[in-house]
Amino acid sequence: MPGYQITEYCHRMIREHIKEGDCCVDATAGNGNDTEFLCRLTGADGKVYAFDIQKAAVEHTRKRLEEAGLTERAEVILDGHEHMENYVRETVSAITFNFGYLPGGDHQIATQADTSIQAIEAGLRLLKKGGIMSLCIYSGGDSGFAEKEALLSYLETLDSRTFLVIVSTYYNRQNHPPIPAFVIRIKEERGE
Repeated sequence: MPGYQITEYCHRMIREHIKEGDCCVDATAGNGNDTEFLCRLTGADGKVYAFDIQKAAVEHTRKRLEEAGLTERAEVILDGHEHMENYVRETVSAITFNFGYLPGGDHQIATQADTSIQAIEAGLRLLKKGGIMSLCIYSGGDSGFAEKEALLSYLETLDSRTFLVIVSTYYNRQNHPPIPAFVIRIKEERGE
């Protein structure tokens, strides 16, 4: 039976959009779970860029990749995800986001709606046709509710001729369950 935790659910969706040799982005590296997952999917010829603003998260991710023997497949960057275009020059097949705070970290350091939307916009410019952006939206914490509303409002504005937006919900879960959302590029912006 498949797992139904938000990251497992998102991984199942992402898996369909990545092949060996692809380029992907983990926009919120955290403890490196998504970075490792993407490295395994893209294979030895692939490339994964992982971003986090916390030095501890970058160190956790690098250590995890080293233990898994995957360091050559990823570039782990200490910088905000809204700056991903400064590092990523190729189109990407998948981008993952886990909004909120670092699990086990300081809850005062969390993603913010304004930079998160900037990062989504940057990611959408990098996403190739058929590529997917996975967004795990958590609404707890001091800024989580406002960020959730801002992100969902932003996703609603995306051009339906270019992007397919899917927002799921754990409808019968209590206490503000996380929201898995996906953006799939179905058309190039120019021409096509």
